[in-house]
Amino acid sequence: MTKVTRDDVARLAGTSSAVVSYVVNNGPRPVSAEKRRRVLEAVRELGYRPDRVAQAMASRRTDLLGLIVPDARQPYFGEITHALERAAADRGKMVLVGNSDYQEKRELCYLHAFLGMRVSALILVGLGLGDRIAAELDTMDTRVVLMHERSASLRKFAVVTDDVEGARLATRHLLEHGHTAVACVGGPEPGSLAGGPVADHVEGWRKAMADAGRPTEGLLLRAPYNRYDTYEAALRLLAAPARPTAVFCSTDDQAIGLLRAARELGVDVPGELAVVGFDDVKEAAMTDPPLTTVASDREAMARTAVDIALDPQPAVTTPGGADRARRFPSRLVVRASCGCPTPSPPPPPPSPLA
Repeated sequence: MTKVTRDDVARLAGTSSAVVSYVVNNGPRPVSAEKRRRVLEAVRELGYRPDRVAQAMASRRTDLLGLIVPDARQPYFGEITHALERAAADRGKMVLVGNSDYQEKRELCYLHAFLGMRVSALILVGLGLGDRIAAELDTMDTRVVLMHERSASLRKFAVVTDDVEGARLATRHLLEHGHTAVACVGGPEPGSLAGGPVADHVEGWRKAMADAGRPTEGLLLRAPYNRYDTYEAALRLLAAPARPTAVFCSTDDQAIGLLRAARELGVDVPGELAVVGFDDVKEAAMTDPPLTTVASDREAMARTAVDIALDPQPAVTTPGGADRARRFPSRLVVRASCGCPTPSPPPPPPSPLA
C-alpha cells in the first residue's frame, strides 16, 4: 500500500499540511474547532500515522523519556517505574526503561543509548551517583531529573523523600515501645553506587538513637537491598545469643526477608521482635504480620518528576537559587509488626441502592 502522507490528509480535509501538523502534534499554533474536526476525520478515513522518526530528526527530540532504575524487580522500583509510566502517558510520552543492576557501567551504557535515541529528558532513579555518571551528567544539555536521590555537587533537578526524618520517625516509634537496643538493617558496605537514600535512613536511625541516649555500636547490619540476601543475613542476626528486640530496616524488601527469617527460626513478631520498614510498597500490607513502614506520596512524586522533566521552566522551589530539590514529607504507616494493633479498615461506603 502507498504510504499516507500529511499532504494527503490536508487535501482531504481542505487545509494546509501545516494545519494538519498543528492538529496531530497539538500545537504549536491553535486550530479552529471546525478545521480540527475535518483534519481528525481525514486522519481516521485515511489511516494516517505520523512519522515519529522523521519528527524526531527534525526536532532533535522524541516523545520518549529515558528512565534508569537500579532493579525494577524490586517492589519499590517497580512501583516507581509504573507510576512514572502513568504520569508520562498523561503527558503524551512513552518511557524507555533500563535496569542498571547497581552498576555504574550499565548506567553509563543506558545513558548513552537513551541520548542516542533523542529522548526528551532523562529520569534517574538511584541509590547514589558514581563519579563517572556525575561527570557525564554535568556536561549534558538534555534535561535530567534525579529521583530518590539528590547530588549536592550537581545542579540537577531532584525529587526526593525526606529520608532522614522518615528513619527518625520509624526508630523513635520503636524506642517509644520500650525497646532499648534498636538494630538497623542498612545497605551494603559503602564504596559502590549503593548509598544515597539508604545512607540517609542509617543517618536517621543514628540520630533517633542519639536523641534517646542509646548507643548504636554493634547494631548496624549491612545487607543487600533485596529480601533474599537480607533473609540470609537475618538468619545469622536472629540466631545470635544477644539478638535485638527491635529492628528498623532501610527498605521494605529487606524487612520482608527479615520477617521470613524470624518465622523460620520461630521468633515471634512482634512479641519477641518488633520490625519497621521503609517505602510502604503494596506488599507491606500483606505480610504476616502486616508491616509498619514509612511512606511518602509516590504518585505525586512521579507526576512531579515528569512535569519537571518536560516543562520548559519547572515550578521548583529554589531558595537562594541553589537548591533544585522537591522534597516530599515522610509519614509513619502503623500496622502490626511493631507491636501496635493493626488499625481497622474504614467501613465500606453505603450502597446506592440502600
